[in-house]
Formats: sequence, structure tokens, C-alpha cells
Amino acid sequence: TRQLSHYFQTDNACLFTNGTLALQIGLQGMGISGEVITTPFTFVATTHALFWNKIRPVFVDIEPDYYTLDPEKVEAAITPWTTAILAVHVFGYPANLHALADIARRHNLNLIYDAAHAFGVEVNGRSIAHFGDMSMFSFHATKSYHSLEGGLLTFKDSGLKSTFDYLKNFGFKSQVEVVMPGTNAKMTEIQALMGIHVLKYFDEIIEKSQQIDTLYRERFSTVPGIHLPPPLPEDIRYNYAYMPIEVDEKEFGMNRDELYEKLNQYNVFARRYFYPLICDFACYKSISIVASLKVAQKVSERILTLPTYYDLSLDDVNRICDIIMHIHRERTTAMQITEEVTTSRTYSISKVS
Repeated sequence: TRQLSHYFQTDNACLFTNGTLALQIGLQGMGISGEVITTPFTFVATTHALFWNKIRPVFVDIEPDYYTLDPEKVEAAITPWTTAILAVHVFGYPANLHALADIARRHNLNLIYDAAHAFGVEVNGRSIAHFGDMSMFSFHATKSYHSLEGGLLTFKDSGLKSTFDYLKNFGFKSQVEVVMPGTNAKMTEIQALMGIHVLKYFDEIIEKSQQIDTLYRERFSTVPGIHLPPPLPEDIRYNYAYMPIEVDEKEFGMNRDELYEKLNQYNVFARRYFYPLICDFACYKSISIVASLKVAQKVSERILTLPTYYDLSLDDVNRICDIIMHIHRERTTAMQITEEVTTSRTYSISKVS
């Protein structure tokens, strides 16, 4: 905890065995109840944490560029039962921090961030952990910073530290006192050791990830139908942990699912991340949708995250781009041939007639 507290420049930090339990316990410790406005475009654990605290999720739409909560839609969804906003820094892209903070302040709501993807992200030189009332970070092995598995809460109210410590350790205050019904969510020594080790190399990891991101962007700049999020403002230090693309079926020549299957045939394992929307999973279909989710729906049907990790060579990035460009050319050529044959047949029939 000491090293990460120093990294985030905060004394209000608490480690957990994974991010899901961290968020679940964070909500419990803060006493969040009623309705919480959140996004349908996220990993399912975000919503599960609400469910396990008997909180009703209210799904609202996202912004099209960086896939984070649309503040206008958030404010429109507030009811007398709303107690908090749970926003996600999707793919490490910061949510609209100032707009959400203003909404939370004016409506007296808690502002909580799922920052699972956002370790190392800074805004105007400040860690993303310093925004909102609480943030949860995931240290799963797929993240750019990891401890094999693990999670972290950072929070504004220092009084929550003891509550979180009790809740993650069965509720024990001492060897003979149990003060609340807790669980076992403590980070293990092996996880902590791995986290300390990876932290030493994190700047190097970000530098390599940025090189990968830059190369992907250069290669895709001329590929029809492959759309990337716009470059972030200069005041944001990004961690380059993900490479999301959107596939425009009309421009590219095939839809996202077809490209996904084609890439699998070439042993390029992309992810449809996030698809389907949380509200389309069987366990959450009973939740009524209060407003249109048309942006989130469109993005979920087009999104594909491409391989990006520290050991991925730039040669392999070029190969992945070459494969996608080859798939596009192959499909475009086939469509042109089909169109020519169809035109020829139509002309022949017309001539005979």
C-alpha cells in the first residue's frame, strides 16, 4: 500500500484481492443504496457490484468519441431515488470529469469511478485517482499495471479506510472483535510482491504501449471503415492500455463480427469488448431502460479491441495491420466482381428482352 499511496500521492488507499470485490466493498462501505446511474458499455463486474449491494442500476447512453457516460443523459436520469453516479473510464479514457462533478455537486450525489482501465492516467498532472469520491483500479493480469490479480480503492473521505479494512477481513477489528459482516478480500503477499515489481517498470510499459498505439494509428489512417477514437487532449497522460477500433460495415466491406472471425482464422485474437451491452445480458434484461441507448448500442455492434501488450513487437503490429488491410482488399475485390457479374447479367437479360 505504501508504494501505491506514494505513486497516487494519497494516504487514502486500500488494497484488495481483485477489482470486483474492491468496488463491491467500496459501495457497501460508502452506504450507497437506491438507484445509481451508470453505463451499459462496460465489463459486467461494474454492474455486478451494484447488484450485490441491492442497488438498482440506471443505464444511460455514452458519448461517441471515448465511450464514457454522456453528462446530459446522466442529469436527465436523476430521480429522488438516485444516490450516486458510477462512471467508467472506458479503455482508460477519462470520463467527463468536470461535467460529472458539477452534476454530482448540484444534486448532492456521490461520484464514483470504475477506473479499472485507468492506472497511470493523469489529467493536468493530477492522477485520475484524485477525482470523484472514490475510484476503483483493477490489477488483473491483462492490465498494463498488474499484480497477477488485485484491486485498489482510492477515496476522498479518510474515515472510510478503517471501514474498508474491516470489510475485506471478515469484519475483524481485533482478534476478538468482529464489528461488521465482512468477507475475505485481502490482497495476498504474492500479489503484493508482483505489484511492487511491476511498478518499477511501469513507465517503460507505457512508453512501449505508446509506440504500439502510434503504429496502429499510422497504419489505419488510410484504411476505409476502420475508425479509432480521436487523439486525447494534450493535458491528459494516457496509459495506452487498449487499442479499440470501430468497424464500419459499409466502408470496410464486412461487419465487425465477420472481421472478428476472419482475424481468428489468422490467429489474431481480438475481442468484442464490450459486447453485448450489460442491459442485454439475461440477468439484467428485466431492468427497465429509461432512455435511448442508441450510441452505446451502435458502438457495441462495431467495437473491436486489437492485441496490445508490452511484449507485442512492432513487427507483429505491422503483421496485424497487414492482415486487416488484406482482408479489406479481398472483400472489396470480391464485391466488385460480384457487382460486375450482376451488371453484366442484367445487361444480357435486357438485351435479350
